[in-house]
Amino acid sequence: MKQEELKEILRLHKMWLDAKYDIDSDEEGGEKADLREADLSSADLSWADLRWADLREADLRWADLREADLRWADLREADLRWADLRWADLREADLRWADLRRANLRRAKINSNTKRDNPFKYCIMEESE
Repeated sequence: MKQEELKEILRLHKMWLDAKYDIDSDEEGGEKADLREADLSSADLSWADLRWADLREADLRWADLREADLRWADLREADLRWADLRWADLREADLRWADLRRANLRRAKINSNTKRDNPFKYCIMEESE
């Protein structure tokens, strides 16, 4: 995916989040980020607000997701091998069948008392750091 296209998707997603969840915002419209099956390998998504984004089956290998807000994101079957998730917020994210081998999860925020029993129960994590 081209950087310009990704920036536009993130801009519209921010508008959607502001309109939907920020009571002090005058924003209207926007669009929830649909990045299903997107090639985001090596993408710089550091500090990105991806709450509620659809990232099912996305290729996020080697992506920079440092300090990204991924709360409630749908990451089912996403390929996160070698992704940098340091300080990322993954609370309530759906990580079922996500491939997290060699992903850097240092200091990532992950809660274990979600509605699902274990957020990593079905993840592929051998060799994960």
